Amino acid sequence: MRVNIAKRVALELKRGMVVNLGVGIPTLIQDFLPINHGVYLQSENGVLGMGATPAREDVDMDLISASKHPITLEEGASIFSSADSFAMIRGGHIDIAVLGALQVSETGEIANWAIPGADILGVGGAMDLIANTKTIIVATLHLSKEHRPKIVKRLTYPTSGIRQASKIVTEKAVFKIEDDKLYLQEIAPESSLEDIRYSTEATFEVSRDVKVMSL
Repeated sequence: MRVNIAKRVALELKRGMVVNLGVGIPTLIQDFLPINHGVYLQSENGVLGMGATPAREDVDMDLISASKHPITLEEGASIFSSADSFAMIRGGHIDIAVLGALQVSETGEIANWAIPGADILGVGGAMDLIANTKTIIVATLHLSKEHRPKIVKRLTYPTSGIRQASKIVTEKAVFKIEDDKLYLQEIAPESSLEDIRYSTEATFEVSRDVKVMSL
């Protein structure tokens, strides 16, 4: 399921884009980009030009992403301080941020850092990315571990920022958010409209050109 989400999001990333990959499912995306993809993958711990996950025997834990995921470097990659990295983010130089989520509202508002009553996960760079990135894509499982919908009418967890995601990709579907409305664009081959309605708390409209999810 996670792999299919990562494969689908990878199709959104185009040559020349600077893209930040968040914790969780987004860390898989770099392994599904084509050779010579021309996408500049950025990590807020100070890397521009992340490559695919190394083979087990080649892992060097001094070379990791912000989510502590082992990485390789593409030719021409840069390593710099986290201060410079956040200057890139806060300066609006990231084209797309792909983030995981605990919840996403039907208007695209994201909660991804704390569950009330549970240990705090930590904000990390999520708030900076949400506030300053040009486009935000959420990559998440459709349901929580407790089998509760993650795509909800309104957030019940603390928000990560007032700016909205433009797209949500799950193992069941692809949604776009436009003018504070949620639209179903794609349905996964192993899913159905009935399944998506049952497992989505948020209200959504079905796009006229809804299609089978691309992978």
